[in-house]
Amino acid sequence: LPVKYVFTHDSFRVGEDGPTHEPVEQEAQIRLMEKLKNHSGRDSVRVLRPCDVNAVTECWRMAMENMDTPTALIFSRQNVKSLPGHVDYSQARKGAYIVEDAENFDVILLASGSEVSTLIDTAELLKADGVKSRVVSCPSDGLFRRQDKAYQEQVLPADARIFALTAGLPVIFEGLVGAHGHVYGLESFGFSAPYKVLDEKLGYTPENIRKEVLAFLK
Repeated sequence: LPVKYVFTHDSFRVGEDGPTHEPVEQEAQIRLMEKLKNHSGRDSVRVLRPCDVNAVTECWRMAMENMDTPTALIFSRQNVKSLPGHVDYSQARKGAYIVEDAENFDVILLASGSEVSTLIDTAELLKADGVKSRVVSCPSDGLFRRQDKAYQEQVLPADARIFALTAGLPVIFEGLVGAHGHVYGLESFGFSAPYKVLDEKLGYTPENIRKEVLAFLK
């Protein structure tokens, strides 16, 4: 049935409500269902975690058009700033797409949801270090893997250095970054504080992610 499921508290950033409200493992569980096919060969559920309000609009449109299976929309509780105005959000239909690019980039920065805007700011900081970055938003790993190999290689070349950021379990992106990539994520939960404090303490700031990317490249 084409049910629309809305998950609204997607990470550790809801810790001010108490540690029981931190679903850091649940996105991974939902995405695992995305890999399961029904008897017709379709995804048992379509999972979408958009990066800003414009991506939310496109993902809602995709959800309403999906009449074959359920759709799970994963949203952040906190405010999320919009990406630069040149982004082609229709590309969300391909599961992963480039939101910021650089010629002859040194590293690909990969994320979904609110972490994408953090990577946009990180890419700006890395320019001062002489590091050129491509930023990729991946609202749906399942849809991306359904694209042809040419598109997958265009967005995430096999020989690229890929650094992924997630506010959940690292396993979410381990399959996309490859053996030579790195995922910055969480393997625990339970700290209770306002989300900006948690971002600072857990390293989810552009300044800290810049340091992590530089260490990864070395």
